[in-house]
Amino acid sequence: MGLLLLAIPATAWANDRKGQSSKADLELAMSAKSAILMDADSGTVIYEKNSDEALPPASITKIMTMLLVMEAIDEGRLKLTDSVQTSEYAASMGGSQIFLEPGEVMNVDDMLKGVALASGNDASVALAEKIAGSEQQFVVMMNEKAQQLGMKNTTFVNCNGLPAQGHLSSARDIAIMSRELLKYEDITKYTGLYQDHLRKSSEKPFWLVNTNKLVRFYSGADGLKTGYTNDAKYCLSATARRDNLRLIAVVMGEPNTKTRNAEASHLFDYAFGQFTNVAIYKKGDPIGTLTVEKGAVKSVPLVAKHSYSVLVRKGDAGKGIRHEWIVNDKVKAPLEAGANVGKVIVYRNDEVIAEFAIESPLTVNRAGWWTLFRRATGQLFLSD
Repeated sequence: MGLLLLAIPATAWANDRKGQSSKADLELAMSAKSAILMDADSGTVIYEKNSDEALPPASITKIMTMLLVMEAIDEGRLKLTDSVQTSEYAASMGGSQIFLEPGEVMNVDDMLKGVALASGNDASVALAEKIAGSEQQFVVMMNEKAQQLGMKNTTFVNCNGLPAQGHLSSARDIAIMSRELLKYEDITKYTGLYQDHLRKSSEKPFWLVNTNKLVRFYSGADGLKTGYTNDAKYCLSATARRDNLRLIAVVMGEPNTKTRNAEASHLFDYAFGQFTNVAIYKKGDPIGTLTVEKGAVKSVPLVAKHSYSVLVRKGDAGKGIRHEWIVNDKVKAPLEAGANVGKVIVYRNDEVIAEFAIESPLTVNRAGWWTLFRRATGQLFLSD
């Protein structure tokens, strides 16, 4: 899902205020050890504070766990209706849990609710074992995905965020993986719930209440994940959407839940008040056509895999913004789905302000010799 963006730091926005002081920006997350505010669509950084400092992420770790679950579902390796059997190891997890019993079976859908709402450490391990066979192997997958996403200050040791030596991440890295998770739009059906329950058919259904209170009390909030341990203090990766603007706010090392929620809300208030998005392409919009040399098909229609947009100040929307798309020359089969085949370049007047990677929407195998022969000899009366 490669996406190249020119990140605009908080100082750039401050300097664009025609002489106004940036003091207000610097106090947006005064109590947090580390924080970042990001536009989810474009990846533009609006505000940051110690955003690359590696800190214990606590249960925010579960964003990566949910990301790998959603990826497995998207690729057909896992279904929401699949049964997940709880191992003794998964059931032994302490801290936040949904109190799974060894041998208890629950489907993926309910396990995801247990992770997203109740921050279930036991449900996280059960899902990890379902996907990778063991938590240890799942953690390998987590770290590989972190590297793919360019998360430079993250090392995962477990899948749930329980205290462990060397288990670290940063506000920027958390925003990156949060943004990746949000590309799977169905995830907010879980993270945006305020309450639900499990074991509905049993005599003792288990009630779930979302640990992220913003989903109830902040307009537009629908995720993503809270976290707390003695070392990490109170952490939150929050997301909210209003109109065409979706934001991600990450705060780490807050002294209490009240301050954590207030500072995340303050970040949202600032951005929703100041900025909007200009859509370049909406998800599914046609972009162009790619010619594939020696492919089983000669051309592939290119569409926007997700929303491509740029962040602008309100009142300045669309002024001088234009774009062009460039497709790589001489793309040859075989071509893997998801391979970068070009880019969309966005300009404000003559300045490049963003670049989006264009990906192949499907796999194109190499054409057989007979197909290539017909094309070469120009026998157009034969079906291709």
